Amino acid sequence: MSTPQTPATLRIDFVSDVSCPWCAVGLASLQTALERVAPAITVDLHFQPFELNPQMAPEGEDSIEHLQRKYGISEEQVRANGEALRQRGEAVGFPFNLAVRKRVWNTFDAHRLLHWAGTVGAAQQLALKKALFSAYFIEGLSPADHAVLLNKAEEAGLDGGRARQILDSDEFAEQVRQDEAMFTQAGIHSVPAIIINRQHLISGGQPPEVFERALRQIAGAQPPAVMTA
Repeated sequence: MSTPQTPATLRIDFVSDVSCPWCAVGLASLQTALERVAPAITVDLHFQPFELNPQMAPEGEDSIEHLQRKYGISEEQVRANGEALRQRGEAVGFPFNLAVRKRVWNTFDAHRLLHWAGTVGAAQQLALKKALFSAYFIEGLSPADHAVLLNKAEEAGLDGGRARQILDSDEFAEQVRQDEAMFTQAGIHSVPAIIINRQHLISGGQPPEVFERALRQIAGAQPPAVMTA
């Protein structure tokens, strides 16, 4: 009679920004993979901060103009890329609403709240991350707006009074900056960056099959090569 295999637990650091569309795709894809490998493999999931636009002005910027300038492409190319992204999101169950993504915003305060949520619990941090993705990409809300952040914190089951206290101060600002610097110095310059057991890197919004294969290989002590989009 064979002995039941002990479930493997892997640490995942999901480095991302709440205004990064490929991060939303990557998280949805990763969650599909996690469902496929359960219960043999469980994960200890941590969301880590990365700002796509750390110098963004408080009023934000028109998203089309921002993407044209950043990537040196035409408005038509921006819209075509958006449609391709929408299709990728649809394939993994994330329904991008392209019509509402009008502006690009600074996300530092969102990361401060996410840091706090991580101190409360993994489930709360995951719920807040998903709520913030939904706010920006589906509802067209600003992740820089404190009213939006407070509402999403409460929606994620977090204490609204504590969330307001954090937003009205600079609490966790230094911790977020330190974490951002740590991952940048480690070579993370684009997101999502999914780091498993602090050793194995998967870059980009990969399909669920890529995440599933990597998780199974790592849990079986068969290190995969670095995977990039």
